[in-house]
Amino acid sequence: MNKNISFYEVVLLRSSAPVLTYASTEEMMAGAVVSVPLKSTTKDAVVLSKVAEPEFETAEIVSVSERYYSAEQMEIAKFISEYYFSSFSEAVSLFIPYRRGTLCGYPVGEEEVTYAKGQTHRSAPTLTPSQQKAYKQLVQKERALLFGVTGSGKTEIFISLMAKMLDAGKSSIFLMPEISLSPQMEKRLKAYFGDAVAMWHSKIAKKKKTQILEGIETGTIRIVAGARSALFTPLCDLGLIIVDEEHDDSYKAQTRPRYHARDVAVLMGQKLGAKVVLASATPSVTSYYKYDVVKLEKPYIETQKRYRFITGDTLGKTILQALDRSFKAKEQSLLFLPTRGNFKYLYCERCGKTHLCPFCSVGMALHRKHRHLKCHYCNYTEAIQDTCTHCGHTPLKSERMGTQEAIEVITSAIEGISVEQFDKDSIGTAKKLKEALKRFESGESNVLLGTQMLSKGHDYANITLSVIMGLDYILGLSDYRARERAVSLLFQIAGRSGRAKRAEVIIQTGDAEFFKSYLHDYEVFIKDELAFLEMAHYPPFVSLARILIAHKDEAKAGKITLDTVTKLKAFPDVEIVGHGRAPVERIANKYRFQILLRSKNRMPLLKALHSVDRREIEIDMDPVEFS
Repeated sequence: MNKNISFYEVVLLRSSAPVLTYASTEEMMAGAVVSVPLKSTTKDAVVLSKVAEPEFETAEIVSVSERYYSAEQMEIAKFISEYYFSSFSEAVSLFIPYRRGTLCGYPVGEEEVTYAKGQTHRSAPTLTPSQQKAYKQLVQKERALLFGVTGSGKTEIFISLMAKMLDAGKSSIFLMPEISLSPQMEKRLKAYFGDAVAMWHSKIAKKKKTQILEGIETGTIRIVAGARSALFTPLCDLGLIIVDEEHDDSYKAQTRPRYHARDVAVLMGQKLGAKVVLASATPSVTSYYKYDVVKLEKPYIETQKRYRFITGDTLGKTILQALDRSFKAKEQSLLFLPTRGNFKYLYCERCGKTHLCPFCSVGMALHRKHRHLKCHYCNYTEAIQDTCTHCGHTPLKSERMGTQEAIEVITSAIEGISVEQFDKDSIGTAKKLKEALKRFESGESNVLLGTQMLSKGHDYANITLSVIMGLDYILGLSDYRARERAVSLLFQIAGRSGRAKRAEVIIQTGDAEFFKSYLHDYEVFIKDELAFLEMAHYPPFVSLARILIAHKDEAKAGKITLDTVTKLKAFPDVEIVGHGRAPVERIANKYRFQILLRSKNRMPLLKALHSVDRREIEIDMDPVEFS
């Protein structure tokens, strides 16, 4: 045996294959990216560790790349794989590796290269006294939640923090939900930091990404802003991570690894010694409960805002007249409709209440095919109801309007009005997004009409009317956070109008009293909601996990579900909230089942989940999607 040969355990990148062992005459560190032979091809892999010579025969590593994963990337990937139940390969593949011999990579020679301090940038914005106070508090904290009302100038504080990092020779990551904030935010960041900032999200072309990575490696790019994937770019000397709109569900991945970027950002900050700032006008109840809060209570420009509550569920006379007035005054409007979703819920036209599960306090979904109502948490079913259990009104309703139908109603009622459709069906690319926002910004379109995408921080001074339809639908969703989602949405959409002059907000709901009690202070809502969540045993007071089972054989899917439930019953600290068919029972010709689990402590839940056979199930830890 050649004494110079060493043996290494590796995992293939972007694969769920098991750990493999290969030989090499080269000495290499854990994290090295290598090419290895597999059957008739070669695959990229990452070295886990050096091991003793195995008893079986091994193939040789073909080549060692100049790229490598740092010890911190490997450590965070290990946490992601264990906590979010993915393979280590799937977790480490989220990261972009460093390159040896660059400013960020460990040096090839003896001389270590570091960034120069004081990279040039335009002077940071002048802060108001309240912004300055919040900024100073954030500078002193390693982790904090910036709770600032819409229009309070959170972005100016972010820019000031990033400028401080640049002056100290540190880099920053600025996360935003999806790509919907990018065009406006890119403009603002470039105005201060020029070429030192780069935007990063899934719609960026491969060539552009290569250019950005070269900029990071040479030290010209020090700030990366974008969607959750921006968190995994190979910046070095990371000093700051900002998670804007931290309440947004798009930070939670819906495919394996099902990580939450906000929570991984906090972990990354701890591991790398970087400051983490979470920010929102409507922070998640969980973040408010867990982190130090720094408040910005007043908008930068205070304007008058008039709120009007109306009943009904259609685009009626009141809304059309308000849109017409705004159009004739050469002002702009914003109209929100909830996404159609997979399910309908019965709600009362008179009092706005949704028919709830008696055991879970969430809306019961209407299954017309099976002629029953079903709770998607505990699987309790009952006959379709016709009378409201709150006020006795008959009949209950389930119909809702879509965006296309709403556009047709508006354009046929108001001559000459131009409506910009703003939802995932019409805005599929970054180019389409920029074009739609450009038309609205220039005044070419008069109304921005769409779904949840509207709430993502678009700031236009000429919006003087916000119309919010379908709030009762959000309020009645099969989700323990339904109230939080509805109230947050109200604040976010209302906050898009009245940035520079007086504005009107029309809210369509049958439950006006509920919303009125929180209209002027989101923190009052958070405190009430925390009391409800503690009483009802929901996060942040417990941990939740959802197990998903999918199989082409319906009987096999059912058996896997029951076998898993049987195994989980051996863990007394873990409650099986419910199990049965998934809300969407069949996708891609696979029959789907689910199990919902709850535990007061996270460790017993993780222990139970790690004990079950995971070959044919998916585990969603801390789920945000239930239907």
